[in-house]
Amino acid sequence: MNRRNRTLLVLVVAVVIAGAASFAVFRMIQRIPVREVEVASLHVAVAAENLPMGTRLTKDHIKVIGWPAASPVKGSFATADEIVGRGLIQAVAANEPLTDNKLAAVEAGAGLPPSIPPGMRAVSIRVNEVVGVAGFTVPGTRVDVLVTAREQNDTGTRTIISNVQVLTAGTRYDQEAAKDGQPLPSTVVTLLLTPSDTEKITLAQNAGAITLVLRNPLDLEPTQTNGVRMASLTGAPAPPPRVLPTTNRARVVAPAPPPPPPAPRLVEKYSAGKKEVIKSDDMVKSDEVIK
Repeated sequence: MNRRNRTLLVLVVAVVIAGAASFAVFRMIQRIPVREVEVASLHVAVAAENLPMGTRLTKDHIKVIGWPAASPVKGSFATADEIVGRGLIQAVAANEPLTDNKLAAVEAGAGLPPSIPPGMRAVSIRVNEVVGVAGFTVPGTRVDVLVTAREQNDTGTRTIISNVQVLTAGTRYDQEAAKDGQPLPSTVVTLLLTPSDTEKITLAQNAGAITLVLRNPLDLEPTQTNGVRMASLTGAPAPPPRVLPTTNRARVVAPAPPPPPPAPRLVEKYSAGKKEVIKSDDMVKSDEVIK
């Protein structure tokens, strides 16, 4: 046997021994029993799917899963029966725990009304897709409300309400704007406003066109502007102020009343031991007569 054959034989024997040793170790590892570590857990009710705001919960919307006991969810529920029939006051994602602050009060029902905080009002306005920020106006976003109206001989635009929360945004079919007998889709946006702001936006809807401006939710500063008019936008001079019409009739001025006469001067006169009080003018006249 030459040197080459001996080397080949050694390699073959080494490979066989290594393979046998590896197989033996693999079999030993497989025979080791699996040790499962038990983690203390509790039950938490979560959403079975994505649920929009206003949904009335049923058993199909809820599933109960195990949750680590070391990290409990505050306000969560252990069973589905505790929250069936309650409405959501905010949108919930799938597998998100259903907590008490996301649900309307018991017997409050479902829909939009339970989601309105005390002292606030919900107002719906009709806008088109462009005015509705091209579909980016979704529930939870913040917007500014602008109105464009015509006043006298000029048109102006100004921000009337700033940093408003959008409650709902969707498309409905408008029968009033029907074309060729078919209703047209229109976007309806519901805003959360104070009672005074509801009056402003109601007046703005009747006075002109409303535009929504999307803003960063972290920007809490109110929008303060003087507005813009068409004259300043195009560089044209501002329209002259309106002057009330006057009549051509001459203005009659009543004459001033004459000044009151001066008070008379009194003089004491003694004649034959008698005292007599007379006016100074009468005394002068009597002297002239004696002369």
